[in-house]
Amino acid sequence: MSETRRLLEAATALSHTLTAASIPHAFHGSLLVAVLANLPTCNEILCIVEGGNTHPFRRVRQAVTGHESLTATNSPWTNRLHVTYHRVTPPINVEILPAGEEGPRRLDGSTVTTIRGLPFLTISEFVRAKIKARGLEHDAQDIVFALGRYWQLIDINRILDQDMDKFVLRYPAAAQAWAAIKNRYGAR
Repeated sequence: MSETRRLLEAATALSHTLTAASIPHAFHGSLLVAVLANLPTCNEILCIVEGGNTHPFRRVRQAVTGHESLTATNSPWTNRLHVTYHRVTPPINVEILPAGEEGPRRLDGSTVTTIRGLPFLTISEFVRAKIKARGLEHDAQDIVFALGRYWQLIDINRILDQDMDKFVLRYPAAAQAWAAIKNRYGAR
C-alpha cells in the first residue's frame, strides 16, 4: 500500500507531462476510491491513454523522455508500459493502459471527470473498467464502494447487464445498489 498523497503527486506529474504533449488520458484504479473516500492509502494507480495515429505506449514514452522525475519501462512479457515517478521513495509505478482495452475508447467529457484537478474516469466508466479487469478482490471492493456510494451517477447503458448480474451473484453487497440503478432506468 502507498500513501494516497504520494500517488496523487505522481499522477499530477504524469498528467502535466501528458497534457503538455496533448495526449488524452484518465486515471483510474483504487486511487479513485481513495480520493473519493479520503483514504490515506491505496494500492493501485492506472492511467488510460488514447493512441491517436500512434500506439499509446509510444506516445507516453516520447512524452516522458528526458523528464527529470518520470521514466517509462516496457514490460514485454505482459505487453504493458509502466511509468515510474522518482521524486518519492520508494518510487511510484503507474501502469499505462491503451484506451479501449480496460476503459473507454475515447477519453472525452462523457467518459472523464476532473477530481482534485486530475482527469479520472467517470463513475460509470470506472465500474465498467473494473468489471472487465483482472478480477482481483480489491477490484470487487472498489466496485461495491462505487455502486454503494455513487449509484445515482451510474449510466446503465455503459455496463453490460449480464456482467453486472454475475458480479452481484458473487458479491451480494452490490445487489441493492444494482437493483436501484436498474429501477431508475426501468430495467428489470
